[in-house]
Parts: sequence; C-alpha cells; structure tokens
Amino acid sequence: MTTINKNSVKARYDSIKKSPIDVRLYRGLILNNELKVLLISDPKTDKSAAAMNVQIGHLSDPDELPGLAQFCEHMLFLGTAKYPDLDEYRSYLSQHGGIANANTCLDYTNYYFDISPEYLEGALDRFSQLFLSPLFTESATELAMKNIDSKYEKNITNDAWRAFQFHMSSANPNHPYSKFDTSNRDASDVTPEKKEITLREKLLKFYNTWYSSNIMALSVLGKENLDDLEAMVIKMFSEIKNKNVAAPEWPEHPFNNDHFGHEWFIVPINDIRTLKMIFPLPDLRKYYRSNPGMYMTYLLAHEGNGSLLSALKKAGWGNSLDAGSQKHARGNCNFFNITVDLTEDGIHHVDDIVTLTFQYINMLRSEGPLEWIFEECKQLSNMKFYFTIKSSPESYVSSTAYALHEYPMEEVLIAPCVPTEWRPDLIDNVMEYLVPEKIRIHVMSKEFVDIATETELRYQIKFSKIKISDEIIKKWTAPGFNSDLKLPDKNEFISTNFDIKVNENSKIDKYPVIIEDNELMRVWFKQDDEFRVSKINSFLNFINPLMYMDPISCHLSAMYIQLIEDSLTEYMYNANLAGMGWNFMASKHGVILVIEGYHDKYQILLRKIIHRMVNLIIDKQRFDILKENYIRNLKNCEAKKLYEHVIHYFSLLLTEKNWTNDELLDVSDYITIERLEEFIPRLLNKMYIECLLHGNLTKSEALEAVKIVESELTHAGKRRIIPLLPQQLMLHREIKLEDGCHYLYVTENKVSESSCTGVFYHCGLQSTESTIHLELLGEIIGMSCSDTLCKIEELSGIVFSGVHKGADTHGLTIIVQSDRHPQYVENRIEAFMDKMLGDLTNMSEEEFYIYKSFLAAKKLEKPTIMYTLTAAFWNEITNQKYNFDRANIELSYLMTITKEQILSFFKEMIHRNSPIRRKLAIHIVPKANDGAGLKKTNVDENVEPVNQISSLPTLITDIIAFKSSQSMYPSLKPFGNFPLKGQRSKLQRIIV
Repeated sequence: MTTINKNSVKARYDSIKKSPIDVRLYRGLILNNELKVLLISDPKTDKSAAAMNVQIGHLSDPDELPGLAQFCEHMLFLGTAKYPDLDEYRSYLSQHGGIANANTCLDYTNYYFDISPEYLEGALDRFSQLFLSPLFTESATELAMKNIDSKYEKNITNDAWRAFQFHMSSANPNHPYSKFDTSNRDASDVTPEKKEITLREKLLKFYNTWYSSNIMALSVLGKENLDDLEAMVIKMFSEIKNKNVAAPEWPEHPFNNDHFGHEWFIVPINDIRTLKMIFPLPDLRKYYRSNPGMYMTYLLAHEGNGSLLSALKKAGWGNSLDAGSQKHARGNCNFFNITVDLTEDGIHHVDDIVTLTFQYINMLRSEGPLEWIFEECKQLSNMKFYFTIKSSPESYVSSTAYALHEYPMEEVLIAPCVPTEWRPDLIDNVMEYLVPEKIRIHVMSKEFVDIATETELRYQIKFSKIKISDEIIKKWTAPGFNSDLKLPDKNEFISTNFDIKVNENSKIDKYPVIIEDNELMRVWFKQDDEFRVSKINSFLNFINPLMYMDPISCHLSAMYIQLIEDSLTEYMYNANLAGMGWNFMASKHGVILVIEGYHDKYQILLRKIIHRMVNLIIDKQRFDILKENYIRNLKNCEAKKLYEHVIHYFSLLLTEKNWTNDELLDVSDYITIERLEEFIPRLLNKMYIECLLHGNLTKSEALEAVKIVESELTHAGKRRIIPLLPQQLMLHREIKLEDGCHYLYVTENKVSESSCTGVFYHCGLQSTESTIHLELLGEIIGMSCSDTLCKIEELSGIVFSGVHKGADTHGLTIIVQSDRHPQYVENRIEAFMDKMLGDLTNMSEEEFYIYKSFLAAKKLEKPTIMYTLTAAFWNEITNQKYNFDRANIELSYLMTITKEQILSFFKEMIHRNSPIRRKLAIHIVPKANDGAGLKKTNVDENVEPVNQISSLPTLITDIIAFKSSQSMYPSLKPFGNFPLKGQRSKLQRIIV
C-alpha cells in the first residue's frame, strides 16, 4: 500500500468538474512549497505524460540579453546534478517509447514529455531534476546555441512568424513586448561577448530568480491510481524551492495612442495577401465565467449568411476571415484581431474592407448584446466539453498545466471551455475598444516591394508606414449600415440526440465488413463498440481515372473541389460550429469526401454535399478569384519547407505517375469555366464508389446513407452512371530500382539559404517481415542519427530519419537541412552508416531488447479518438491491403526477431558494402539572394569526393527518361480473401 506524506500537501481537491463521459479520475494538490498539481489517473492509457508550466517567458528576458528565457529552456534539458549526462533525460524517454519537448512563450514556459506507462516513475524522477538541480555546464552551451539558431533559421522564411515578430517590433520600444521573441546566435552568443556579459552568470541569475515552485504548475497523467501518483509527485517535486516570487504582469498595454491610427505595408516572403486589423483589449482574465471576448469572436468570425465574410466574398475582396480575442501575456497585453485573406482585387480595397468591418460592428452595437446568441455559444461550448474526445496525453497535460495558473482548481477542466455567466455589460465594454481611434492595420503583399523603404531589425522585414488621415477615421467612426450585413440565424445543426446505438447484447464485427458490393459500389461498415460516442466517421471515394489523367485534368478537378467547398461555406459553417466536420480532397484516383460528426445530423449533411456535387452552378466571379488563388499557391510551392521538397522528389521519382509543379504551371492557362463545365459531367457519369462508414450507426442506417448518395448522383434514377472496368481500379505501381544502384537528383531552391540533403535506401516490397526489420532498424538509427549528425558532425540544422512508405514499397530515409553543401552532407550520412554498422555489431542483447520494447509499445498504442481508428481502416481499404489487424500481426513477429536478423538486414539493404543496396539521393542547392536568411551557403572547399566513401552516383538529368528506364514492382496481394473491386455479382444493383 502506498504511503503518502500528508504533511507535504497544503490543500487537496477531489471534486474537480469533468465531462460525464470522462472515465479518468482527477485530484488537485497544492504542495507546501505552493506548487500546483493536477493528478490524472487513466488505467487504460497507452502513454503516460507530465507537463510543468513555469510563469516566466520572453517578456522577462534582460534587456541586454534577448532570448535568455528560451536559452534557459534548452539548457535545462542538458544535464542535472543527479543525471549529469547531456542526453540522459531525452535518451531515457526515447528508449521507453517517449518524447520530450518544451516551448517558451511571452509569459510562460511549458515543459512536457510522454512515455510508456510502466516507466513513468523513472521519467518523473529525471523530469523533476530539471527544476531541482540543472547543471548549466559550459560544454552544453554550444549545443543549446545550435538548437536556438536552428529554430531561428527555420522561422525566418515563415511569414506567420515574421508577421508576429513585426507586430512585436512595432510596439512601444520601452515595453518588454517589443523584445525579440526567439533570438538567435548573434543575440545569445555574439552580443553578450561584445558587451562583456558572461552568459552563464546571466543564465544562473535568471533561473535562480524565476524558477520558483510558487509560480509553477504540474500536471501528471498515468495508469496508476491517484494515491500512487500523489506519492510520486510529493517525493520528487516537493523539494523544489519556493522563492516567493510574484509572476510578472504588465499593466501597461504595449501600444499607446501614438501606435494607433496607422497602416503598415509589409513585404512577405511568399506571394500572399492579408489584411489584419488589430485592436487593444483590457485584462479580461477575471471574467472567464462570462468570456465577453467569445461573444464578439463568434459573430465577427461567423461565415454564414449575412456575415462579414459573406459580404467580402460578394464584393470580391476576400477569400477567408479569422477573428478573435487573444491574451498574449498577463495584464494588459491583449488584442482583438480580424484577419482577411485578400483577393487580387481586395488588396486595392483595404479602406473599403475596414469600412465594411466597422459597419458590421456598428450593426452589433445597435442590436446590443443578445442573450440567445450567448446561450447558443454556451450550448456549443457545453456540447464540445461534455462530448469531447480525448486529446493526446502530452497535449492534455500541457494544456491543463497552463490552466492551473488561470482558474480555480475545481474548474480547471471546464473553465477554459464553457462560459456560465451572461454579462452584457462586459460585451459592451469589449465593443468600446473596437473603434477607429484604436485600430492598427497591417497589410501584407509583394505588391509593396517598391514602396517599402524601412527594414525591421530582427527578420529584415521590408515595410512602409503611413498615418491614417483624419477624414478616413471620421468616416469609420460613423460608417452607417450595410444591408448585406445581419445577425446569423439560429444554428439548426446543434445535436439533441446523443443515444448510443450499441448495447451489451449487440454482436459487433471487430473489423470493417463489406455490406454492399457490385460493379458500381463497395460499402464497408463498422459499428463502433469501443469509443461509445454518438458520432459517425465516413470516407467516400468517388473513383475516376480522369481526375489525374493529365495536368489539365488535375487543375479542373482541383477547381471543382474548391468551388464546391466555396459554395457551401455559408451553409456548412453552422454545421462545423456544431461539431460536424467535412473535407473534400483530390487523390490520384478520384475525389474523397470525409464527413465526421454527430449521428443525428449526419444524413442531412451528406445529402446536401452530394446534391451540390451534382448540381454545382459556377459563379464566374468566384471562379476567377479561386483560380487566381489556386495558381498563386502553386507558385508558392518553392517556399515550402525544404524537407517537404525532398519527400516530394522521392515520390516523384519512385511512382509510376506523378505530375511535377512545372508541368502543372505550364498548362495553368487552360483552366477555364468552359472546360470545367464540360469536365464535370464526364467526372460524374463514369465512376466507382468505395466507402467506409464507422461509428454510432447500424447496418441498415449505413445502407440508408448509401442510398442517399445513389439517389443524388442519379437524380433519383433518371441518370445512368457508367461503371468502371476492374482494370481501371488498379493502383499505380512503383519504380523498382536495380540492385547496386546509386542515383542522384540535384535541384535548386531560390528562397532558402540552407541546403537540404535527402537519402533514401530502397528496401523493396512491404511484408510483415521486412516492415518490422525496417521499423526496428529505424528506431535504432533514429536514436543516434540526430545526435551524431548535429553534434559530432556539426551539421547544424534539421535532421530527420525514419521509414518512408509508398503504396507497396518502403525504405529508410535520412533528411538533413544544413548550411553545408549537400555533397558533403551525403558523405557524412554514409560515414554515420559506417558507425551504425559498428554500433549494431557491438550492441548488447539487453540494449537490443530495449529497442524492441520501444517499437512494441508503439504497436500496442490504441487510438485515443475514433477518427484515428477510422483513418487506419480507410488506409487499408484504399491501399487494397485489408490487413485490419496489422498491428497485432506485426507485433507477434517483432517478438521473434533477433539482433542477427537486423544486422543482416542492415548489411544487405543499407550499408555501402552491399552489392544489392539501392540508394537514391536528393540534393537541394540554395540560390537565395536575400530575405531568407543571414548566412551564405557555399560549397565546402574540402568536400570529400563521393567515391571515397560510397559508389559514384548516376546523375538523373531527365526524370521521364529515368523512370522509363526502370522496371516496376508488382502490386502486393491483398491480405485475406477479398474479391476484386468492380466485378459483377448476383447481388449487384445496377444504378440507372
């Protein structure tokens, strides 16, 4: 029996309000050192987790040392007095199926981890030492610097980060809000040296001042009972020092009257166009039970009929809109933001859009706060809270650790979600801040490059600034009304029936079964008996080879999907608010419709979407706007993250059919309304439908839903659908590289100043045996890949290693984004593989068992939400494998594997000495001139010749010629005895 030291607990809370379907047990504690604690007992959890939230962040950085809070975050991970090894904490978690991370925000820092449940105690012990006895050694400084610099380099091409940094930089320079939020090597390393500041001394002072138990909050989730969790926490965390510091607050707003009434014209990296209206808000934390900002967010962000977005679309000025109140830091660091994604015409109507916004606010002001709208918000919030699905353990502890600081212990779960008090006076108070006198306007577009005469210091953002004239302010102050703007209708999608269809006497199939199968349609069905929530998930694949036949067809398919989504925005918005989600997306084989939500509204939504698919009326104005936006996004592809480019090229080179971005752009002029109107009937007249329905419904209800699809597609039997031939339902095949090959494809990137190197070791067709060999090898390599390439090889940047799977094939991938030339990086990857050969050869059986246990724990993890399981079933169906029990089958084989088998697999498939190894490398060489980074990347003077460490590569200069010279793998046979799709059967129903 666990013994609890009662004297270590100042207060205990056992009546924490929770959702009625939440089976976890909760207990709140306040320890004698004032540490707030939430204990969460979940005996069925597949992962345990913990998070510590410390109420200190960027805004508390010393003026002379920006980024110190983040530097402290990184240094905490690198050795403690009890566990001095730099990698001990992360290594322990990695070896037992866990991860660790942290994030430093403006007024807090959050540390969290997850781990296999049986190792929680060991992880908590190591975690607690971060807050008891970190070493902050000089030797760890360089590693922390590299991590910080890497994050800075990653963010510098991200327009969202740049916009946020610009917002902070333009604040009152005497306010801490104006500080650099992420820092870099210059700010954290070079600058202190210039100023004769001892970095370690500043770090120790910062930590010793602020890392105090009374401004910390801990959340722990484990399979243990509450008493055992409490005993662990008391033992490990009660000795954290209470320095009796007060969590910093900032009563003065970052912006004063001198900072309002201006427009900033900002040049982005990507070709984007956005308008952001920013208003200050007061400190509203104590009003969390009424949440007045939520009321205004609900209305200004609404997308239904009569909304601000609806009027913007009608005028042809906006594509999407986001609005909401934001708390950036404790005190008066709060904002209300309205952000509009502008059309090509909208960038020339910024003042008109702001006028329209103030007309909407004027309408709300004249109507006054309405209790029925608050009650609808409350009802939606209640439904979301009471019928919420589990989030991942690490996400849950992170959010609850933060909430411990913000709300009373008994309300820590419900208070962030559900308002309870109707306070119209507070809503009026919020509206008083949404006035022209307090507006800041940020407009972002590449069109401003010629007028941008100023440069922001940290990210080198080009911009210009003008004061808004008194005449315009006066116009916005009395904007009048607009007949297109009105309050939303009441939400008819809010569910009222939450009955669960399955009962104790129900006989439920463990995996999806086919309940309808003919030459036009195959229907898979799985009634939920595991999650017992009143929801349905469905995937419907409308298969037609026409969609990916050529680049023009790809464009027309994409436009068809976007126009359907756009035309349903107003109707679907209330459904989305009420927990009904949908997604429409193109694939190489057709168009996939995903619908998820409460069962009592499912058929209404399904019928509406299918009806619109068949009866789409194309609006020319929306077509032109969406086309321009679509082509612009294609052109922005070069600014994607470099590792995404590498993965794209692997797929491009190794699949039978894949159109390049250039091929798509070359025919973009062929996107016309006339072609689309001719294309849509061809798409709908010939198809095969495969669908999966999973959740809180019966077999008869599933078939009823399918009949809705059939009826709408055929206009209730008045139109004939031509079936596809079974041959047209075959999946695309994949390239088979010849034994002993080493191919290299080199491309350039004009945006990033970093290079990127990808290496793919092709391991052939998937099977239970090869999959487990590869995945286990991936776990072993993954433990040391990043450390070796970043620390020992000093390839500062981003390192990724893992298993890359196609439809039928798979292999090992290593991707490195660095400031070194790809040729050099590839050589160092090969040197790492030489090291791995030695590590595998000398690995003890005990260490090998740890890796097996780690992978086994992953295989044993059960989905925490029903959608994850639905998606896993759907993946088996669309890949035509049907191995629904894959995890258990692979787990059984995993238990039989020996170290010798993995060593043999590595020697045969990965190591350079193998005569049959198949290797494909991608080199992305940077060609950026400015704006994307501070470092110039040049070819290393002493690059090792490739043939010193690996075979001389065959350069791929023509992708088509390369693919046509290769043979193809056969498609894998399905698991189980399932018939081919599209064949006639005696039970078929011909749709005519």
